[in-house]
Amino acid sequence: MTDPIHTAREIEALLFAAAGPLRVEELAARLPEGADVPAGLAVLETIYAGRGVELVCVAGGWRFQTAADLAWLLTEEREEPRRLSRAAQETLAIIAYHQPVTRAEIEAVRGVQASRGTLDVLLELDLVRMRGRRRSPGRPVTYGTTDAFLEHYGLTSLADLPGVSEMKTAGLLSLDLPADFVVPDPTQPGSEEDLLDPDSPEFHIDFLGNPP
Repeated sequence: MTDPIHTAREIEALLFAAAGPLRVEELAARLPEGADVPAGLAVLETIYAGRGVELVCVAGGWRFQTAADLAWLLTEEREEPRRLSRAAQETLAIIAYHQPVTRAEIEAVRGVQASRGTLDVLLELDLVRMRGRRRSPGRPVTYGTTDAFLEHYGLTSLADLPGVSEMKTAGLLSLDLPADFVVPDPTQPGSEEDLLDPDSPEFHIDFLGNPP
């Protein structure tokens, strides 16, 4: 077993050089065999506690970021991400809380027809992904959020999503949404849903039998 202090230094080097959050297994794959990654992360958390840069877990991975109370220092320098329209914000919120959800179900909740352009923008920004196909006539595509969505909003997992009332207060929702929202596990297939194979074409063929 390696020294936790030395492992912490190695993890520190990896996280500073990484373009995005790194999961424990990704860190372990780059460190010497036997390295205690959780112990190294615990050392770093202690070292950086209360400093201008913090070690945080987002989207299941670890990264360094500016302390929340000092974010105002960077307001002039930070690039503003592409602003989402109200329709896109509402669509994203519905997908986040209802996933897996089809386009027709999004329209049913919003009460208006979903613009294809709205979903295209969310897909282009990698906030939303096509996760599967519903086992129903027409095999409609189901949508869910991505790790980039969690990273963008600083969430460790979907369980950290704010409540609906908080979303409305923040101006993200102006809808009379159902009160019985359940935050799903995005890694598990939904009810009557077949997950898409990332290596397969984006179309579905059913073979009812072998040709004679």
